[in-house]
Amino acid sequence: MSELKYPHLFKPIALGKTWFKNRIFSSPQDNPELTADRFLTRDAMAFYETKARGGFASVCVGDFMVDSRAGHSHPYQLRGDDVLGKASMFRTANSITRHGAVAGVELNHAGVNSNMGAREGFVYGLTDGVRADGVEIRAMDEEWIERLIGCFADAAAFARQCGFGLITLHGGHGWLLHQFMSPRENRRADRWGGSLENRMRFPLAVIEAVRRRAGAAIPIEIRLSGAEFLPDGYDIDEGVRMAKLLDGKVDLIHVSVGHHEIDSASMHTHPTMFMEDGCNVKYAAEIKRHVKTPVAAVGALTDPAHMEEIIASGQADIVQLGRQSLADPELPNKARTGREDDINKCLRCFTCFSCSTLGGIFYCATNPLIGNELDCTHGAPPAKAKRVLVAGGGIGGMQAALTLAEMGHSVVLCEKTGRLGGVLRCEAKIPFKKKLEDYLNLQERRVYRSPIEVRLNTEATPELARSLRPDVIIAALGSRPVKPPIRGIDSPNVFGAEEIYLAPEKAGKSCAILGGGLVGLELGVFLAMEGRSVTVVEMLPSTVASEIKGGTSERMSGAAGLAAGDPIVQGVALREKLKTLPDMRIICSTRALEATDRGLVVEGPEGVYELEADTVIYAAGQRPLREEAEALMGCAPEFYALGDCVTPNNILAATQAAFHIARDVGRR
Repeated sequence: MSELKYPHLFKPIALGKTWFKNRIFSSPQDNPELTADRFLTRDAMAFYETKARGGFASVCVGDFMVDSRAGHSHPYQLRGDDVLGKASMFRTANSITRHGAVAGVELNHAGVNSNMGAREGFVYGLTDGVRADGVEIRAMDEEWIERLIGCFADAAAFARQCGFGLITLHGGHGWLLHQFMSPRENRRADRWGGSLENRMRFPLAVIEAVRRRAGAAIPIEIRLSGAEFLPDGYDIDEGVRMAKLLDGKVDLIHVSVGHHEIDSASMHTHPTMFMEDGCNVKYAAEIKRHVKTPVAAVGALTDPAHMEEIIASGQADIVQLGRQSLADPELPNKARTGREDDINKCLRCFTCFSCSTLGGIFYCATNPLIGNELDCTHGAPPAKAKRVLVAGGGIGGMQAALTLAEMGHSVVLCEKTGRLGGVLRCEAKIPFKKKLEDYLNLQERRVYRSPIEVRLNTEATPELARSLRPDVIIAALGSRPVKPPIRGIDSPNVFGAEEIYLAPEKAGKSCAILGGGLVGLELGVFLAMEGRSVTVVEMLPSTVASEIKGGTSERMSGAAGLAAGDPIVQGVALREKLKTLPDMRIICSTRALEATDRGLVVEGPEGVYELEADTVIYAAGQRPLREEAEALMGCAPEFYALGDCVTPNNILAATQAAFHIARDVGRR
């Protein structure tokens, strides 16, 4: 008889009268793929079903907004009070439960952050005032508050009718329930504000109403910010006091942290790559010490062994995964069956957030299934197996080879260096890029486990290609750094970013970096963390972080300095990290003129001057290896090029192109 490697993680748990097959829950996530009436599409349903198929005990549909009149913060949120959505929600719940998972739904309301309500010229909040964007805030009266309690109860009853078996109330991150609970947000002087007991009156009334309308059998979970992570916000001690008043009133206390509407706090809600794994678990553990109700932990959890230790040590009863459920929806199945070394771990690169923000769809940088769940579930096999040469063993080349092999093709993968992984191997020594190195190692292992013929130290020349007589060639040759055409660029104290990533000891105590894109900024952060003084020089008028490290730059929020396609939310994470690095500055609207043995001569709004630096580093973009790719075009009947050899971009672009081009092979 086999024994489970993670017995605590896979021990079932009962919440209320509902049985959950393990302790791994998919935390509430919305899906922006909605119909014009804001109901879930078939693609969105497949998004949730993929997680259920992957072995999660519960899969929660996020942002089921309980009040269409004034509850939505943006258009891409479900209408939780519209009966016309019954078929959509019923199908979604069924797509989850038919795989043995409990379908959960998160009831939410934006409160003062309602932007849909702002179209009327005002929003309802806890007290009269004016929002930062100039919108009038009108204080809710008793009638409106009672109406909102009814909205939550009605939405819960509706969700249960549709087959959902877990009701989650969003009581954190700056949404309506949290607005009542927080002493920072709630300045009311009546029975709904002031003391902790008064501030908790609204969420407790919502819980009671939901219990009454949805029935005693259905478990209720409340999501709580254990601490707000704001200078004037509450800390874990207040979070504990809140949890004590919720104890016994709900079936699960889900402990998160932060505030969704304020960047500095949001980067704790969604931990960045600069933070340690499981950085928020301690808040769940502290609350668990004071309550009898089961507690869930969430935030930067990727390793089943770590999750097992959290449960076994009593820090939490359940672990909830958000971004990790996108990086690998099969994590529970893999952990249970001894395949944990095949788990794709979240990079915390914020590609998923950026894509959903900009394009209204979730994509994952390293998992091409996400955003394509429905297509992949019903994808047709290749019409004819073919012999394929993949030229280049980086991100795109490895993914193309793996997908081709999975589709039944015969694959030869040629890499001109001695190891698979490509140019990103240069970042192996960067602590906050460890997950990226883990991913490259995982893809490398997968290639060697697959029926792929790998030829290292082999350049895919036209002569070699012709000798292999492939039916198809896929060129994934990558790019090389651009060396800026300035005087002194070949001086001994000047290096490319790739060189410094590989050998950081070459950098002196002070460094000037040419280029304020993602590569230059992340390298600057690394060097500053190592104790060096860093100045980033950028020609554009703003960078991702210019409002934090202004210098002579124009002050401009957002991520304007990132290259097209870079994850904009990673820009927010960088800005927050830069606040902790006093020895790093960014100078915009400035171009380099000459590298000298003393540093860098630049020209900016203040004229021409010299920046003193021991080391000059250029991160001025990449040159695609198009000529090398074009040389292979006539060596096979079919030819494709992808990744940086077409246009230098990011991991997502390379992964997506590789996956879909490989799936096209044999279908024509």
